[in-house]
Amino acid sequence: MTSPAEGDPTRTPTTLFEAIGGEPTFRKLVDEFYVGVASDPLLRPLYPEQDLRPAADRMTLFLMQYWGGPNTYSEQRGHPRLRMRHAPFRVGPAERDAWLRQMRRAVESLDLPKEYEETLWDYLERAAYFMVNTDEGDVTPPPRLG
Repeated sequence: MTSPAEGDPTRTPTTLFEAIGGEPTFRKLVDEFYVGVASDPLLRPLYPEQDLRPAADRMTLFLMQYWGGPNTYSEQRGHPRLRMRHAPFRVGPAERDAWLRQMRRAVESLDLPKEYEETLWDYLERAAYFMVNTDEGDVTPPPRLG
């Protein structure tokens, strides 16, 4: 899918989605992230699906929409309500930090201009902290993300 800015080289991108390359860039980001998730001993058990593709597709659609791309995520799944969707699952500081490690690696793989990388990373880091719903002292076994 070509964004309007990609089709007209004289037009300045109006969204981060357009500025960093649209859907292909977000797919690369999420695919790289899930390569890490697949081998991460803390994160992989959170996903019940053998195939991580459905989770990757959901995350890709969400991020594309958030950054100014198509509204496909909301059309398919309704309002994102990220905290509510993650509330049933144990997300503690250890899970947050593992998520951030894998996402940092994925963001760096894009080799974005510094300004765009910092903007993207700032959001991802804030989102990760926002999802924490338990502290380290909670010994309840983590349920699996679905």
